[in-house]
Amino acid sequence: MVITFLAFTLGCEQPTTGNGPLPPPGERDTLSAGEGSHSHLPRRDGKLASLPRMTEVYQPVGLDTFNLPVIDGQFVEALENNLDLLRLQPRKKNQQVGSLRITYEELEETIRTLIAWQHTKPFGLNEQLEAHQIWGADQRSNVRFTGYYTPVIQVRKEPKGPYQYPLYDRPLEWEGALPTREEIEGGNALKGMGLELAYAADKVDIYYMQVQGSGFVEYPNGQLDLLAYNGNNRYPYRSIEKYIADRDDITPNNLSISGIRNYLKQYAALRDTILFQNPSYTFFTRKRSSLPKGAGSVPLTSGYSIAVDRRYIPLGSCLLAAFPVYDRKKNRVVRHEYRFLVAQDVGGAIKGPGHIDLYTGVGSEAAKVAGRINFYGRLWLLLPKRPQAHFISGE
Repeated sequence: MVITFLAFTLGCEQPTTGNGPLPPPGERDTLSAGEGSHSHLPRRDGKLASLPRMTEVYQPVGLDTFNLPVIDGQFVEALENNLDLLRLQPRKKNQQVGSLRITYEELEETIRTLIAWQHTKPFGLNEQLEAHQIWGADQRSNVRFTGYYTPVIQVRKEPKGPYQYPLYDRPLEWEGALPTREEIEGGNALKGMGLELAYAADKVDIYYMQVQGSGFVEYPNGQLDLLAYNGNNRYPYRSIEKYIADRDDITPNNLSISGIRNYLKQYAALRDTILFQNPSYTFFTRKRSSLPKGAGSVPLTSGYSIAVDRRYIPLGSCLLAAFPVYDRKKNRVVRHEYRFLVAQDVGGAIKGPGHIDLYTGVGSEAAKVAGRINFYGRLWLLLPKRPQAHFISGE
């Protein structure tokens, strides 16, 4: 069975999220030499090995050869949120990335151009917009795609029974460096300061909510509160997955979220040692909202919103992606499919021009989808057409 990650079915019905179902698969043909071409057949992880090395972070290409997907209603909703994101920015500043200058006005014009093509296949989009391919993780345009979601965890307002692990608000009055994860969770560095927002029964639940950046907490009476990102302790993010994979003694069957969870249950004595490998600690604040929002302060749209490193991709950007399509039977990426995306969030683990994180929705089904996205594709920033640009072939 061939699976595209934006409609990851695993042999059953397509999962839905709190923001509605993930969108259907995008257009298939992304390879100029054809899907059967050995020169452009992706590696098992989705990388294209035969691509030339790029000399600039962004390289302009023509859109005329792209088989663009339909601009559907869900993407239009994400685009309208993108307009709100730009309006909410306190300063409308331009950004220079390598030799490419990106202006606030260009981002807004791109959004409005795409909205004008809603519910259609934008055959003439190349007359209005141009694509700028990002050089990715290896300067050969291979970009790592991962997924993230909004978790829902059970909590109590006070410590009771197994619910002993606090989720903390940010300490506003703290002299010197903030404590590490080990100092907070192992040494109770914040205990008794009145920063406890709720108490969970599983420290691992808290860890993955912190990795995702926000989440819902559910109380016994059914009340749901959104805990939004409220900064971190300013220590670098370190992957516990890498630490586990590098251990010589025991390794999990897989490094997905579910695989790591099972591993930490099986080897509970190692839990704190492993979690404390990541000194970064995320704080939360309670929000009166039923919709998860990203760093751009607008609701996220499953299957379209992405987290980026905004030093390279400004929030409010519209992008075109060649998404990796994974075949479970062959255990490899077999092709890429086009998908429009919007940059509306950031993430502690999303660094550099070679990694983006796709938002997959709310809850356990969204978690399953997010946990299985870890392959390579390609990415193009969309901007209004510039007469002076020198284009190469889009594919």
